[in-house]
Amino acid sequence: MRSRGIAPPQEVFHVEIRIGIANTGRELNFETNEAAADVKKAVAGALDAGATHVSFTDAKGTSYIVPTATLAYIELGTEESRRVGFVA
Repeated sequence: MRSRGIAPPQEVFHVEIRIGIANTGRELNFETNEAAADVKKAVAGALDAGATHVSFTDAKGTSYIVPTATLAYIELGTEESRRVGFVA
């Protein structure tokens, strides 16, 4: 009997990001597949370099560009792993 070639399940990490923007009543809230440490490093690098904006991509592929001058806060959630695939 031949094997069906079913791939083993993979773990995908999701990190929830909440961004407060000055003079705005709402916050930006989304999940990303990037590691929390990578997001933290990108934001810190943009702020240290005096960049005018920082960009993010969520788990669905949507891009966000946020001006660094109006950042009030960035909250990074913990990394949660979710299994993707079929388990037999």
